[in-house]
Amino acid sequence: MTNSTQKSRFQIDFDEWSEMARHSPGDFERRRSRLLQEFIEDAPAHRQARLRGLQWQIDQIRATSGTPMAACLRISNMMWESVVGDDGLIARMEVLRGTRRLPGQHRSAKILPFRSRKAH
Repeated sequence: MTNSTQKSRFQIDFDEWSEMARHSPGDFERRRSRLLQEFIEDAPAHRQARLRGLQWQIDQIRATSGTPMAACLRISNMMWESVVGDDGLIARMEVLRGTRRLPGQHRSAKILPFRSRKAH
Protein backbone atom coordinates (compact mmCIF):
# COMPACT_ATOMS: atom_id res chain seq x y z
CA MET A 1 0.00 0.00 0.00
CA THR A 2 1.41 3.40 -0.94
CA ASN A 3 1.78 6.24 1.51
CA SER A 4 -0.89 8.30 -0.28
CA THR A 5 -3.38 5.42 -0.06
CA GLN A 6 -2.53 4.89 3.59
CA LYS A 7 -2.85 8.58 4.32
CA SER A 8 -6.33 8.85 2.82
CA ARG A 9 -7.46 5.61 4.48
CA PHE A 10 -6.71 6.94 7.95
CA GLN A 11 -7.59 10.57 7.32
CA ILE A 12 -10.63 11.64 9.34
CA ASP A 13 -13.14 14.42 8.95
CA PHE A 14 -12.84 16.44 12.16
CA ASP A 15 -16.34 17.90 11.95
CA GLU A 16 -17.91 14.49 11.39
CA TRP A 17 -16.01 12.92 14.29
CA SER A 18 -16.74 15.88 16.56
CA GLU A 19 -20.45 15.62 15.79
CA MET A 20 -20.41 11.88 16.44
CA ALA A 21 -18.60 12.37 19.77
CA ARG A 22 -21.25 14.87 20.89
CA HIS A 23 -24.33 13.00 19.76
CA SER A 24 -23.30 9.33 19.80
CA PRO A 25 -20.33 8.78 22.14
CA GLY A 26 -20.69 4.98 22.02
CA ASP A 27 -20.48 4.93 18.23
CA PHE A 28 -17.57 7.36 18.39
CA GLU A 29 -15.61 5.10 20.78
CA ARG A 30 -16.31 1.95 18.74
CA ARG A 31 -15.25 3.65 15.51
CA ARG A 32 -12.18 5.19 17.17
CA SER A 33 -11.14 1.83 18.57
CA ARG A 34 -11.66 0.07 15.23
CA LEU A 35 -9.65 2.71 13.33
CA LEU A 36 -6.78 2.50 15.82
CA GLN A 37 -6.76 -1.29 15.57
CA GLU A 38 -6.66 -1.11 11.76
CA PHE A 39 -3.82 1.39 11.92
CA ILE A 40 -1.80 -0.87 14.24
CA GLU A 41 -2.49 -3.92 12.06
CA ASP A 42 -1.21 -2.00 9.01
CA ALA A 43 2.07 -1.20 10.78
CA PRO A 44 5.10 -3.45 10.22
CA ALA A 45 4.80 -6.64 12.31
CA HIS A 46 7.88 -5.81 14.40
CA ARG A 47 6.24 -2.53 15.57
CA GLN A 48 2.77 -3.80 16.37
CA ALA A 49 3.43 -4.97 19.94
CA ARG A 50 4.98 -1.61 20.85
CA LEU A 51 2.05 0.26 19.28
CA ARG A 52 -0.47 -1.90 21.16
CA GLY A 53 1.40 -1.23 24.41
CA LEU A 54 1.45 2.50 23.74
CA GLN A 55 -2.26 2.51 22.91
CA TRP A 56 -2.96 0.57 26.12
CA GLN A 57 -1.08 3.25 28.11
CA ILE A 58 -3.09 6.00 26.41
CA ASP A 59 -6.36 4.16 27.07
CA GLN A 60 -5.44 3.78 30.75
CA ILE A 61 -4.68 7.48 31.04
CA ARG A 62 -8.03 8.29 29.44
CA ALA A 63 -9.82 5.88 31.78
CA THR A 64 -8.20 7.20 34.96
CA SER A 65 -8.27 10.92 34.22
CA GLY A 66 -11.17 12.88 35.66
CA THR A 67 -11.82 14.91 32.53
CA PRO A 68 -10.89 14.81 28.85
CA MET A 69 -8.67 17.87 29.41
CA ALA A 70 -6.82 16.12 32.25
CA ALA A 71 -6.29 13.11 29.97
CA CYS A 72 -5.06 15.38 27.18
CA LEU A 73 -2.53 17.04 29.48
CA ARG A 74 -1.25 13.71 30.83
CA ILE A 75 -0.90 12.25 27.32
CA SER A 76 0.84 15.43 26.15
CA ASN A 77 3.29 15.16 29.07
CA MET A 78 3.94 11.51 28.19
CA MET A 79 4.73 12.56 24.62
CA TRP A 80 7.06 15.35 25.69
CA GLU A 81 8.87 13.00 28.08
CA SER A 82 9.53 10.64 25.16
CA VAL A 83 11.10 13.56 23.27
CA VAL A 84 13.02 15.54 25.91
CA GLY A 85 13.31 13.04 28.79
CA ASP A 86 16.55 11.45 30.01
CA ASP A 87 16.10 8.52 27.61
CA GLY A 88 14.09 10.44 25.01
CA LEU A 89 14.54 11.16 21.33
CA ILE A 90 16.87 14.13 21.84
CA ALA A 91 19.13 12.18 24.20
CA ARG A 92 19.30 9.28 21.74
CA MET A 93 20.17 11.63 18.88
CA GLU A 94 22.94 13.16 20.97
CA VAL A 95 24.30 9.66 21.66
CA LEU A 96 24.35 8.96 17.93
CA ARG A 97 26.16 12.26 17.32
CA GLY A 98 28.65 11.40 20.04
CA THR A 99 27.85 14.49 22.12
CA ARG A 100 26.28 12.57 25.02
CA ARG A 101 26.69 9.26 26.77
CA LEU A 102 23.85 7.49 28.51
CA PRO A 103 24.37 6.45 32.15
CA GLY A 104 26.44 3.28 32.24
CA GLN A 105 27.60 3.73 28.66
CA HIS A 106 31.39 3.60 28.21
CA ARG A 107 33.28 4.75 25.14
CA SER A 108 35.91 2.04 25.13
CA ALA A 109 38.00 -0.14 27.35
CA LYS A 110 41.49 -1.56 27.08
CA ILE A 111 41.42 -5.33 26.71
CA LEU A 112 44.16 -7.01 28.69
CA PRO A 113 45.72 -10.15 27.28
CA PHE A 114 45.93 -13.14 29.61
CA ARG A 115 48.15 -16.12 29.11
CA SER A 116 46.47 -19.46 29.00
CA ARG A 117 46.95 -21.65 32.09
CA LYS A 118 47.79 -24.53 29.77
CA ALA A 119 50.99 -22.76 28.73
CA HIS A 120 52.50 -23.15 32.22
